[in-house]
Amino acid sequence: MRRGPNWSVRVRVHFRGQMNRIAIDLFSGSGGVTAGLKAAGWEVVCAVDNDPVASSTYRANHPEVEFIEDGIEKRSTAKAVVRVVAGREIDLLIVCAPCQPFSSQNRKRGNDPREQLILKSVSLINRVRPRLIFFENVPGLVSPSYRPVLEALRQRLRRLGYWMTEPQVKDAADFGVPQRRRRCIMLAARSKAALDAFQAVRPSVSRRSVYDAISRLLPLESGEAHPTDPLHKARTHSEIALRRLIHIPRDGGSRKSLPAELELACHVGSNAFPDVYGRMAWHDVAPTLTTGCNDVTKGRYGHPDQHRAITLREAARLQSFDDSYVFEGNGSEIARQIGNAVPPAMIAELSAAFEAALMDTVK
Repeated sequence: MRRGPNWSVRVRVHFRGQMNRIAIDLFSGSGGVTAGLKAAGWEVVCAVDNDPVASSTYRANHPEVEFIEDGIEKRSTAKAVVRVVAGREIDLLIVCAPCQPFSSQNRKRGNDPREQLILKSVSLINRVRPRLIFFENVPGLVSPSYRPVLEALRQRLRRLGYWMTEPQVKDAADFGVPQRRRRCIMLAARSKAALDAFQAVRPSVSRRSVYDAISRLLPLESGEAHPTDPLHKARTHSEIALRRLIHIPRDGGSRKSLPAELELACHVGSNAFPDVYGRMAWHDVAPTLTTGCNDVTKGRYGHPDQHRAITLREAARLQSFDDSYVFEGNGSEIARQIGNAVPPAMIAELSAAFEAALMDTVK
């Protein structure tokens, strides 16, 4: 089997000749953050998540990490993390709380109990006292609706002696991820100088395209599968879906090219959901991958040339996972894990900014 582009070898090694930096990964999901940190030379000593399938994936790829499968809001979880830390100084604690509460697609916005999970991480932060805390979420977190949540987070951290940056919206494509993925990031540290140092570091990698990520994979037709790679398996499309895909121009075409008889009834005369049945463009980054990333009815997830949706392997590469990364679960569960993941390459590239901040933070 052909291996994917080994993005990790291009990550600068910041810690050569030094003791590994130590991190904790909260809301770890399938382990994208941990994979990125490890690629940059960090040691992740503990991870926490309560999703059973994602937890299985995490354990399969990071068996050396002490994994706690439970909610971070529980006292027993905090005690378990403290026991793992065993008095060691933690350089970085990463909080990637569930993004669904802050998504524009969430019909419970402003009344979703999961909104409080980002605040509940403060209790664990108080027990561990890391030098840096990194928060990552969707851009919706910066909307006026959630200003009270961010202000409460800022005040609680300040009482613990931490300063926090203003939220910044960054595109993972600028960090070497072959995908357009806008994310809200914030850093907290015990000195303002550390925050300034973090914000001064700029990505040093070039953008990668869909072509860079998936063009060398084995071509597949609808329903075909790679003989040895179970993730590189094409969905079996219906006859009408295939007819639509054949009519959509290669390399970035959209459903606007469909003849009237092939238009979906719900799309006739409507500009809603313009990316449905669209194809990715070879020499651009991919659109944002969601939990339906291998379904052409969920977005612009058509292959640039082949008449099918992208495979789970192609989706994993567009999230910057190496082919050696193991995903547990059935097809829909794997698609959900890939769509929800923090791209490893983004975290690996951000490690330079974490290191700069550590040089200016107080112990």
